[in-house]
Amino acid sequence: MAPLKCGSRPPWVGLGAAVWVQIAAGNAYNFPLYSHSLKSVLGFNQRQLTLLGVANDIGENVGLLPGLVCNKFPPWVVLLVGAFACFFGYGLLWLALSQTVLSLPYWVLWFGLCIATNSSAWFTTAVLVTNMRNFPLSRGTVAGILKGYGGLSAAVYTEVYSVLLNDSSPRLLLFLALGIPAICLMMMSFVRPCTPASGDDSSENRHFLFIQAASIVLGIYVLTTTVLDDVLTLSAPIAYSFLVVMVLLLMAPLAIPVKMTFYPSNHSKSDNGNADKIEPLLKPSSSSANIDDSDGVSEVDMLLAEGEGAIKKKRRPRRGEDFTFGEALVKADFWLLFLVYFVGVGSGVTVLNNLAQIGIAQYMHDTKVLLSLFSFCNFVGRLGGGVISEYLDHLEDNHTSNNGLMAITYLLFASALDGTLFAATSLLGICYGFQFSIMVPTASELFGLKHFGMIFNFMSLGNPLGAYLFSGLLAGFLYDNEAARQHSKTCLGPDCFRLTFIVLSGVCVIGTMLSVVLTVRLIPVYKMLYAGGSFRIPQSSNNG
Repeated sequence: MAPLKCGSRPPWVGLGAAVWVQIAAGNAYNFPLYSHSLKSVLGFNQRQLTLLGVANDIGENVGLLPGLVCNKFPPWVVLLVGAFACFFGYGLLWLALSQTVLSLPYWVLWFGLCIATNSSAWFTTAVLVTNMRNFPLSRGTVAGILKGYGGLSAAVYTEVYSVLLNDSSPRLLLFLALGIPAICLMMMSFVRPCTPASGDDSSENRHFLFIQAASIVLGIYVLTTTVLDDVLTLSAPIAYSFLVVMVLLLMAPLAIPVKMTFYPSNHSKSDNGNADKIEPLLKPSSSSANIDDSDGVSEVDMLLAEGEGAIKKKRRPRRGEDFTFGEALVKADFWLLFLVYFVGVGSGVTVLNNLAQIGIAQYMHDTKVLLSLFSFCNFVGRLGGGVISEYLDHLEDNHTSNNGLMAITYLLFASALDGTLFAATSLLGICYGFQFSIMVPTASELFGLKHFGMIFNFMSLGNPLGAYLFSGLLAGFLYDNEAARQHSKTCLGPDCFRLTFIVLSGVCVIGTMLSVVLTVRLIPVYKMLYAGGSFRIPQSSNNG
C-alpha cells in the first residue's frame, strides 16, 4: 500500500487522532470496574470470573488477523472492524448485566467478551503500525506515546465511570458499546499512511516533547481528580468541569497540526521538497530491483525503499533488516524476547484482572483509586520506556532490570503490610507499562517494520497466555479454595493471593535469567545498530 504524498502536517494530524483511538483501545482495562458486578449479579465464582478475565486478555491481545489485514487494507478498514467488534461484544455484555436478556449461557458471555476486547487489537494495530511507519526514525518515541495513552486509558475511563456514569457498571458497558465505536468512526479518516517524516525538521523533537508533556499533565490531572472524587463529595458542576478539562487535555496533541497550519515554518516547505525526492523510491519498478551503497542513497531512503519493496534482498535478512513473519519465527532472539515479554506482562495482567478482588481482600471498599493508580503508573512506564528507547543504546538491558524489580514487587504484595498495597500497585504499574513499551521498539529494530504488525501481535500473545496460566489456573483456584475455607464467597485477608504472588515472583526470577541471556546475545547487535551514536539502518546486501 503506497503512502499518500501529504507533506509533514498529516502525520501529526494522524498522531493526534491516534491518541483518541488509543484511549478507545484501552477498553479492556475496564474489566476491574465491572467484574465485581458480574460476580454478584450473575452469580459467578472467582474461578469463573478469572476465566472471564482470560477472555478479556485473549481478545485484547490476539491480533494476528489485524496484523495480516493492516498490510493489505487501509487503516480505516482495520478501525471499522474494531468498532463493530466493540459494539457487538460490549452490547452483549450489557444485555446480560442489565438483565435485559436473562440467563445468557456463560460461554456466550465468554466469547462476547473476547469479541469486545478484540477491538483493542484492531485499534492498536491500525494506529501503531501506521504511525511508526509515518515516523520511522522516531519509532521508540511514537510507540511510547501511543502505548502510554493506551495505559492511561483506564484512568480516563475511571473518571468517566465516576462522574458521567455514576459508578454504574451497566451504564459503563453501554458507553463502551456505543461511545467507543463513535470515537473511532470520527477519527478513522485522519489515521492514514503518509510520506514518512524525514527527521530533518528541527521542530520535530519539540513537538514530541509537547505531546509527552501534555500526556504527563493529563495523567497527573486524572489521578488527582479521581482521588479527590473518592475522598470528597463533589457537587455535579465541579465533577463535570473536571470531565471537560480532561477532554481538553486529550485534545492537546492536535495543537501541533493547528500550529503548523497557521504558522508554517520554512523548514516545513523544504520537507515537502524532500518528500518529492523520496516519493519515487516508494514506487517499485523493474529497474529498482537492486540498489546498493554506491547509488548514494541515504539511510532514510533505504528504509523507505525497503519498506515498500523497492529493494529485493536475495539473502536471508540480518538482525535490523526487514524479516517476514516466518523468517522471524525461527530466530532464537524472537523466542527469547517472547518469553521475557510473556513473564512480565503475563504476571502483571494477573494482578490487573484481580485488582478489585485484591483490594477487597485487603479490606478496601472502593477499588477505583487502585485502578486509577495502576493506570497512571502504567502510563509512566510506557512513556518512560519510549523515551529510554530513543536515548539508550541497549534496550535489552532494561528487560533484565524490569523483571528483577517485578519479582521484588510481587513479594511486596505478598507481605500485605499496612501501606504496601498502594506502593506495590504503583511499582507494578510502572514495570508493566515499561515491559510493553520496550518490547515494541526492540522487536521493530531487530526484525524491521515491513511485517511489524504480525510480529508485534504475535508477541502480544504472551499476555493472554500468562493470564490463562497465572490468573485462570492459579489465582482463581487458590482464591476459591481460601474462600471455601472461610465459608464465604468473598475471600478476605492476605492469604487470598499470597501464594499466587510468591509464585509470580519466582516466575519473574526465571524471566530475569532469560533476560540476561537475551542481553548477552543482543549487545553486538545494538553496537552495530547504534554505531556512531544514533540508530543506523542496516544496508541490504545484493549478493545471492
